[in-house]
Amino acid sequence: MSAAPHKSVLLDEVLAAMKPVAGETVVDGTFGAGGYTRGFLAAGASVIAFDRDPTAARFAADLPADRFRLVQERFSEMAEVVGEGAVDAVALDLGVSSMQLDEAERGFSFMRDGPLDMRMSDEGPTAADLVNTAEPFELARIIYVYGEERQSRRIAGAIARRRVEQPFTRTLELADFIEKALGGRRGAKVHPATRSFQALRIAVNEELAELEAGLVAAERSLKVGGRLCVVTFHSLEDRIVKNFLTVRAGRTPAGSRHAPPLAAGAPPSFQLLFNGAQAPTEAEVEANPRARSAKLRAAVRTAAPVWKD
Repeated sequence: MSAAPHKSVLLDEVLAAMKPVAGETVVDGTFGAGGYTRGFLAAGASVIAFDRDPTAARFAADLPADRFRLVQERFSEMAEVVGEGAVDAVALDLGVSSMQLDEAERGFSFMRDGPLDMRMSDEGPTAADLVNTAEPFELARIIYVYGEERQSRRIAGAIARRRVEQPFTRTLELADFIEKALGGRRGAKVHPATRSFQALRIAVNEELAELEAGLVAAERSLKVGGRLCVVTFHSLEDRIVKNFLTVRAGRTPAGSRHAPPLAAGAPPSFQLLFNGAQAPTEAEVEANPRARSAKLRAAVRTAAPVWKD
C-alpha cells in the first residue's frame, strides 16, 4: 500500500454536504489518492470510485473489498457502470491531483523537469504532440480559451517558429521558452508559463468536455434525494458547474457556451444545497496552499426525469 500524499481539499465540507451513511452507495468520480473515498468509507458507506489514471490503484490496496470498487474509466462513464438512479451520492474533485503534479515523469508541472506528457491516462496524444504539431492558430486558441492567456498568439507563434528546428520534449524547456518569449518575469508572482501549461493539460485530457459529460452522467446515476458535490479549482470549471446546477435547478436560462441548452418546460432535476460556492477555510489554505482557489458547489437530485440535452 502507498500512503495518500495529501488530504483532499474541502473534505470536511464535502462530507457535511453529502452526509454519507452506512448502507448507502457513493460514487467518488475522481479517486486520486483516495482521500474522499476514505472519508465515505469511514462514515460506513460503500464506494464505487473512478479514475482513468492506471497508477491510482496503488492507493486502494488497503481498502475494504466488500465496500469498495475501483473502476479505471472516465467519470463520464459512471451511469453505464453503476446504472440509472442507482447511487446515493456523487463527488467530483476536479483538476490534476497533487501526486500527478509532484511526479516529474508525468510532465504536468514545470516545477520539476520531466517529459512533456500531461496525460491523466496512458493513452492518446501527449502535450508534446500537441505543442509540436498543432497549427499555430489552433495552439493560440487553446492557450487563450483554456488558459485565459492574453498573449496566446505571441506564445503560439514563438513555439511554431522554434519547433521547426527543434521540437519541444521537456517541461522546463517549454516553460523557459515561454518565459523568454514573454520577456521574462518582470517581478510577476506567477510564472509566465502557468496559464499555458494549464491550457495544454486541459486540452490533452479533454477536461471541460469530460466535466460536461460527467455532470449529465451524475444526473442519470443519482437516486431521488441523491447528493452531488463538485470541487473546482479554476474559473472555467466553476463556470460550467455553476451554470449546469443553476439551470438544472430552474433558476435561470443557460447563458454560457459551455452550458447545456435549456430544455423547454423541463422540471428542475436538482435543488441547490446552498447558494453560491463554499471556499476553504483560512486554516486549510495555510496548511495546503493548493486549496486556495477551490470552490465547492452542491445540489440534491429531485424526482424530475433526466433532462434531454
